[in-house]
Amino acid sequence: MLGGLAHLPRLIDKIRLRHRGEIQDCNYLTVGFDKYLLDLIQINAQELELRVLQGGTDAELLGWVQAHAKPLSDDDIRQWNDRILHGGPKDDAGRQRFQGRLAEIAAKRSIPVSSLPAVTAWSDIIELDEGRI
Repeated sequence: MLGGLAHLPRLIDKIRLRHRGEIQDCNYLTVGFDKYLLDLIQINAQELELRVLQGGTDAELLGWVQAHAKPLSDDDIRQWNDRILHGGPKDDAGRQRFQGRLAEIAAKRSIPVSSLPAVTAWSDIIELDEGRI
């Protein structure tokens, strides 16, 4: 959380990591939670990227985001955080993608999917993939 928004610090970190060459070919500004967050706050992805690459602390970057973002109500923020932190697949295609991600994670760990912790949210998939669950 940064400024009360789930995922904002992760997006900032992904920009930093990608430009240091620590993550490869990640479409972090055009898909998934990153795109959804940029759409919510209505900040241009390239402008955010340029600002992050100029440097600064997370608090300084938050100040920039707050100055340039669409103002959000407490309810907007609550709904966003709930969607990001607790949202899971909503249809058959989503459930198939979710199961596919679980299969990829299990394969990386050389274990059966059934040995993975039970997860239900897309954010859990990220946590699981990155080894925090």
